[in-house]
Amino acid sequence: MDTIISAYKYIDEELPNPITKDWFLASSLWRVLGIILVYNIFARKLGPYLMRNREPYDLKNIIQLYNIAQVVTSAYLVYQGYFFFFVNKYNFLCQGLDDSDLETSAWIARNAYVYYMLKYIELLDTVFFVLRKSFRQVSPLHLHHHSLMPIVSWIAIRYIPGGQCVMIGVVNSFVHVIMYGYYFVAGLGPQYKKYLWWKKYVTVLQLIQFTLIGIHSVSLLRTLTSTLIYLSGPKRPAMRSDNLRTPVTLEVLVGDL
Repeated sequence: MDTIISAYKYIDEELPNPITKDWFLASSLWRVLGIILVYNIFARKLGPYLMRNREPYDLKNIIQLYNIAQVVTSAYLVYQGYFFFFVNKYNFLCQGLDDSDLETSAWIARNAYVYYMLKYIELLDTVFFVLRKSFRQVSPLHLHHHSLMPIVSWIAIRYIPGGQCVMIGVVNSFVHVIMYGYYFVAGLGPQYKKYLWWKKYVTVLQLIQFTLIGIHSVSLLRTLTSTLIYLSGPKRPAMRSDNLRTPVTLEVLVGDL
């Protein structure tokens, strides 16, 4: 029992990144799980029940503003990722988390935190579907993705807010620029439908994203020891097994869709 308690304290108190460990929603996993639980209850049961005798809400203007905000924020993260990749000479094969430069580490952590917060804001996708009674769009794939991303991102922001994980966030943000840009144009009205010939390529782009992340993670298997154990020196684990499992799972689901 003492060993278990000591291990828990090590994981919960000593191992977290000192920059981010006390940030909002980065401290306790239970809060994250609580939000995901409430989200699933609303999406699966409560929301449809409350909307059963109501007309769908007209949320067009709100959703358009939401799409613009997603495009702008995601584009900002891609822009920041450019500097991380090329100015800081990112190692695409194995980029550990270097704590020696606190200023750079804090800058990377802040941008990683913005990405992390977006995972909660994106839960509004489901809320909009429910309030518009578009229940068919609340698919198992949709719920799986939106339930998993905050948890995976919590692990990254609490323990490894940078390093190898940056590429995953930047690639995902780039895809979101395209995806929410498509949603915005589609929301302008049927007269703009002729400009949406590239619809099928949005799904293809998502599949490419999951494939790239999976390949990127496979290249690091030789460095994988444990999600929560420091490597020698100032670097921490460069990747997690979830980096591989998540894109593979999502690719199977998207491909089936």
